[in-house]
Amino acid sequence: MYGLNLEESDDDDDYSGDSGWIQWFCGLKGHELLAEVDEEYARDNFNLYGLRAHFQYYDHALEMVLSSEAPDEDDLTDSEFLDVYREATALYGVIHCRYIISPRGLQVMRDKYLKGTFGTCPRALCDRQHVLPIGLSDETRASAMKIFCPKCEQVYSPKSKFKDLDGCFFGLSFPQIFLQSYPSLVPLDPPRPFVPRVFGFKLHKQHSLITRKLDDGNQDRATSKEPKGESSCAGRGSTG
Repeated sequence: MYGLNLEESDDDDDYSGDSGWIQWFCGLKGHELLAEVDEEYARDNFNLYGLRAHFQYYDHALEMVLSSEAPDEDDLTDSEFLDVYREATALYGVIHCRYIISPRGLQVMRDKYLKGTFGTCPRALCDRQHVLPIGLSDETRASAMKIFCPKCEQVYSPKSKFKDLDGCFFGLSFPQIFLQSYPSLVPLDPPRPFVPRVFGFKLHKQHSLITRKLDDGNQDRATSKEPKGESSCAGRGSTG
């Protein structure tokens, strides 16, 4: 189930060991992509609007998320604790999805993007373009997170250590909002299409999806630049 990996990250910089639940949770192995939601943001009822109805143990889950203490080994073997923990991880996921499109959250994710924390596009012809996390659904426990490449605009599966991260932590809209907020980070160069060849010769009339998209884009731009002609017949009366 997404969000139940309780192993600590190998990166000592991610988790100090002396922090609250949010810092502990973001320091777990495979959670390096997550932003630490500001406690002030998570306590603001405006940011939590509409969430109570979706969680059975909402009050307990929110209390856990806002706790100043990280769970210990005894907590992690307690069945009642784990029931609330599952709710807390899902609740944090939805709060996180809202936080990362706030001004402060966008800045945090921008820093991670520039550092390459989210990884690079697995497509060789995208030349290691940095990617962004995305969910295929805004619903909790619906699907695992994926990565979105701003250059080829395709969605891929992430590295295996991120495979259990719930897509609801990012949602469907994050990459688009991020790139609209930081237009300078939109790749200027179009993706290089793969050109199929046999013994060095191009295959006749065989074009990749990216080639077709580029051709359609060029055609649309050319059409938009054409002056609109006047009708040669409309409004003219007959002579004679």
